[in-house]
Amino acid sequence: MAVRAFEREVELFRQHGGGLRMSEALRLGVNRRTLYAMRDAGVVEPVSRGLYRLAALEPLAHPDLITVAKRVPQGVLCLISALAFHELTTQVPHMIDVALERGKTKPRLDYPPTHFVWFSGPAFHQGIETHELDGVPVRIYDPEKTLVDCFRYRNQLGMDVVLEALRLWRELGRRKLDVLLRYARMRHVERGMRPYLEVMQ
Repeated sequence: MAVRAFEREVELFRQHGGGLRMSEALRLGVNRRTLYAMRDAGVVEPVSRGLYRLAALEPLAHPDLITVAKRVPQGVLCLISALAFHELTTQVPHMIDVALERGKTKPRLDYPPTHFVWFSGPAFHQGIETHELDGVPVRIYDPEKTLVDCFRYRNQLGMDVVLEALRLWRELGRRKLDVLLRYARMRHVERGMRPYLEVMQ
């Protein structure tokens, strides 16, 4: 019954993967009062502050990643979060690592806990893949770019995390050494990485 009362609005949600930010809803002609009425009627549910999703949909498999992708569409999943997505770590990320292009301001995000890093030029733009998770496009660095970025941040992440990721990458058998070395040159860590790669040959 409640869904029928908000038929047009529900269709707008469906056309956008089932979830909308408040700003997107307003731009599409759904006013705040209607959105709150939909929430109170159980038609939509808040995923995080300012982000709503149709309540009738299947539970999200990746709620935190979806929230960040919707709230920070210009960001790219990186470092430990990208390692976890590519199954290149046994670490359980306690926060979502997101790369932003240098010069972009840090978004306000109450939840989930998010760690931002800033990359510039090719270091930001190269190696981005878009994966559809729960119907939402999520930007994530490819495995080789992720490994190189993690090596670059090895002092913060811990060398044990980086070595485990390199070992898992090798064992998974889908490695692209030429791509990895190209990223390593771009990020100025090729000389540092080569000894570890040679040991793994």
